[in-house]
Amino acid sequence: MASLSRLRIRIYADGADRAGILRLHALPFIHGLTTNPTLMRKAGVSDYEAFARDILQVVTDKPVSFEVLADDFPEMRRQALKVSGWGTNVYTKIPITNSRGESSVPLIADLTRAGVKVNVTAILTLAQVRGVAAVLQPDVPAVVSIFAGRIADTGVDPMPIMREARAVLTHLPRAELLWASVREVLNILQADATGCDIVTVTHDILAKAQTMLGQDLSDLSLDTVRMFARDAREAGFQL
Repeated sequence: MASLSRLRIRIYADGADRAGILRLHALPFIHGLTTNPTLMRKAGVSDYEAFARDILQVVTDKPVSFEVLADDFPEMRRQALKVSGWGTNVYTKIPITNSRGESSVPLIADLTRAGVKVNVTAILTLAQVRGVAAVLQPDVPAVVSIFAGRIADTGVDPMPIMREARAVLTHLPRAELLWASVREVLNILQADATGCDIVTVTHDILAKAQTMLGQDLSDLSLDTVRMFARDAREAGFQL
């Protein structure tokens, strides 16, 4: 039976629910944690820094990524240096562009030269991967996050893109390729098959993977039939 712990790829839990973060952090097959402002807002976080520092009081032994909030590059830089100072296990998430579509690559080059561990996020094209790869420092850890799920949402198969991105990063021994925006359990296995180093998985899909990955399809078929029968009976339906 397949299991998450047997995969080569490292699984990072993606979310902003404090209780869920701390519970998942304790699991041996969770190798890191990520979040973003959208997830934090949905979870009701009101104080970004207080939330981050609270999490880092417990999560000291696994990588954690926190994103800058600014939309102009000088302020992004200031925030990135601040965030990176929160802990030695912190990666600072930098979006590949600002909201005006201006490239963050010069900022990424500046930060990595300064030794900041960046997690470059919201990447969807190979041109963006090549731009980032051209400025990363070989001796500074970095994560290149491609939103494979969003690529798939457009009807494009992300797997060839992820394989090519893996090849683009081969000359950077400390740059890790991350499959982001997982939509279903299958995506975790696809990320593993394409040679990605990391896959980020939301708390709800992790829960589904823990119960359903590798489940016998005949047993699942029977469970489904039983569910229909139970719900029809409990609803009092008649014909």
